[in-house]
Amino acid sequence: MAHKLTTCTFCGVGCGLYLETTDNRTIAGVYPSMSHPTNDGKICVRGWNVHEVATSLDRLKRPLLRKNGRFEEVGWDEAISFIAGRLKSIRDQYGPDALAFLNSPRCGNEETYLLQKLARAVIGTNNVEHGTGVYCNNSINVLLDMLGVPATTNSIGELASSEVIVVDGVDLGRQLPTIGGHVIRAKLNGAKLVVIDTRRHRVAESADYFIQLKPGTETLLYGAMAKVIVDRGLMNLPFIKAHCRGYEAFLDEIAGYDLLAGAEGCGVSAELIEAAALAYASAKSASILYSTGIETREAESIQAIVNLALLTGQLGKPGAGIFALTEHNNLQGVCDMGMLPDRLPGYRPVTDAAGRAEVEAVWKTKLPSTPGLDARSLLSDRDGGKVKALWLCRYDPMNTAFFGDTANALKQFDLVVVQHLFMTSTAQSAHVVLPMTAFGEEEVSFTSTDRRIQLAQRVIDAPPGPLSAWEQLARVGRAMGADWKYNSAADVMDEIGEVVPFYSGASHDNLARDYGRQWPCTKDRPLGTQYLFADGNAGRRFKFVPVPKPELEASPKDFPFTLVFGHSLYYWHQNILIQHSETLKREYRILLLDYPDGFVEINTADAKALGIRDKEKIRLRSASGSAVAAARVTHEVRAGTVFVPYFVREVQKQILGGTYSGRQIMPVRVEKETA
Repeated sequence: MAHKLTTCTFCGVGCGLYLETTDNRTIAGVYPSMSHPTNDGKICVRGWNVHEVATSLDRLKRPLLRKNGRFEEVGWDEAISFIAGRLKSIRDQYGPDALAFLNSPRCGNEETYLLQKLARAVIGTNNVEHGTGVYCNNSINVLLDMLGVPATTNSIGELASSEVIVVDGVDLGRQLPTIGGHVIRAKLNGAKLVVIDTRRHRVAESADYFIQLKPGTETLLYGAMAKVIVDRGLMNLPFIKAHCRGYEAFLDEIAGYDLLAGAEGCGVSAELIEAAALAYASAKSASILYSTGIETREAESIQAIVNLALLTGQLGKPGAGIFALTEHNNLQGVCDMGMLPDRLPGYRPVTDAAGRAEVEAVWKTKLPSTPGLDARSLLSDRDGGKVKALWLCRYDPMNTAFFGDTANALKQFDLVVVQHLFMTSTAQSAHVVLPMTAFGEEEVSFTSTDRRIQLAQRVIDAPPGPLSAWEQLARVGRAMGADWKYNSAADVMDEIGEVVPFYSGASHDNLARDYGRQWPCTKDRPLGTQYLFADGNAGRRFKFVPVPKPELEASPKDFPFTLVFGHSLYYWHQNILIQHSETLKREYRILLLDYPDGFVEINTADAKALGIRDKEKIRLRSASGSAVAAARVTHEVRAGTVFVPYFVREVQKQILGGTYSGRQIMPVRVEKETA
């Protein structure tokens, strides 16, 4: 038996763990790293069982090519030749924007970089995006605009030095348990804990201040907190004067907020909001943790979060900052690599000639300047049928995309290429399926939620047949005439260092030391950056954004409940990796034994008033449609709210009237189903 240190790739935390291997062919077990700064010897149930995926008997072993309506196993040369020929043919007939490339935030940095480079430098299109339906880009754009960086500002381990921790809209105990452990330990050591959520969850039970607000009122809440801080004179004026702009306009807008009116709008007590605001503003170091997977809110609520941090100077020191948490293991990295339809690697706008020129100098080719289509347009028939070919890397939208009728959308493409470990629902609709190496079989890098660029080491030999995703892409690029001389993922990372400023010092040799490096990891800062803005913002000023007080609409009398689509622990049972781990499949389907067709959640008091018992069928009615589902009666949801997990797809389609409308909060009526 041998034990080799690597990085868990199940979620965005990036825990260090050891894989126990036998004969360089099998991963037999997992043990947490006791000294890794992110997890300190702890891992969650996913980490303990991550190795089961690689040993699944259902893994794809050879490329599959659809011939006469059926898949046939073919060799790599035939598969690559077919793909390159079809991509060329479609581009020549319809133009480069007739092709599109989507991947998952589960993809490594190297394969992501080559996928968007294939699209832009070889095909000539900006039709690229990390295709997750649950994760939107509000957070990226807001942080870029206000702070100049699109990322978490501090390290997870620094939560131990936070005097106040605000957890907003993320169930850490279920979604990111290792971070939840950091928060609870900080609380036990004296930190004050503020939890803001429409749901009561495990971490909320430990909160000093639990603000269970009405759905969609986060912006109003943060505005009311800012008003308290301004009225009490608790602003950090030296920080604001030295580092910020837009403060006067922000003050003018905040003057329109009112604590009592805000409390009424949020449905919580004014005393609770005031106490939370005073605790945050008075702390020497305070942190705010929020989920980048929140689609039930607008960009304004994230702007309000950043405003609060700027107002109190909670940036640029240990334990004080903004944590943009991600569930996917490489959401940060895929965005850094340029898997965005409007931004090149390093977040250069595709419309910026100077930024394009910097990338063109390395790639030695001209790049398209028109922003591309996003995943929603491609998978919900909003592109007007212009796109004829779709490439999907590790992405299974038929199981994970919240929007659109993916099954029908995939039928419209002349070519669908899927790279995956397994024959997913999406892969069954493809023309070509390319098998990939699994966790532990390749050396690639990922960038976790606290900017830690780490290697997932190769600890066993890959079985005959599958290839690394980056190698597949390199072969396609060469087959299409590109002079791509990548012999390893390390070669790809070396080029990434030339193109993406944050990664200029992040060679594989450097990442293999210690526990990776936190970006910015540059040639003049090769050891990385524990927390951002220790020396200010490189001459730039942080930006306050005036956020107008939202006008809340009263619920229609006919639809007195607020329906919220959102995350659930049991969302994970849809994950294709979970489905190929017997232990995890059992763990994440426990509740579904009681609710085999899924469930919607309703507050205990509401259920009692309506005469609804647990597991009984209820009907949800909206202005656009209706749906029937089993009720899960629980105190976890706020009174007046009905919670629908993202994976309960039939309810989504029916209540939205069969089409995606972009709304995740809507008024509904709840009835006991009698038929």
